[in-house]
Amino acid sequence: MSSPNSCTYATTRLVRDHCVCLHLQRAARSLARRFDEAFRPLELTNGQFSILMSLNRPEPPPMGSVADLLAMDRTTLTAALKPLERRGLVRIAKHEIDRRSRILILTAKGRALLVRAAPIWKQTHAEIEERLSPSKLDDLLKTLFALSSSAGTARPT
Repeated sequence: MSSPNSCTYATTRLVRDHCVCLHLQRAARSLARRFDEAFRPLELTNGQFSILMSLNRPEPPPMGSVADLLAMDRTTLTAALKPLERRGLVRIAKHEIDRRSRILILTAKGRALLVRAAPIWKQTHAEIEERLSPSKLDDLLKTLFALSSSAGTARPT
């Protein structure tokens, strides 16, 4: 007989079969591996692609808005930017108005890499979309946006 302080195998099966977080993590890891493999010829990871793409705006964004968009804390984003900065793809500068803030600048070299990466993303994404009907894909995206906004992260604009 189990004590009130034990976790039963029935609970383990319940989590295995019904945990939204577990299944989202599994799907995210699987998709991340797929995109990592696709971007490998460019020496780019899926996370780096997402960061570079989040900087592809008319005006360089402040670090805070990029961190919010990517649902990352600033310390994690700063660490993730370092290899991109070393490669000359990104430049971090002081904000002209608020000198305490930092803006993230996608360099010409970073833009050139995105030009090469975007078709790879489109092809890989199309392969994933083929596995879902358009309505299921739309529902999935709406659900993911709802989950991420309920977690306090910004919806991409």
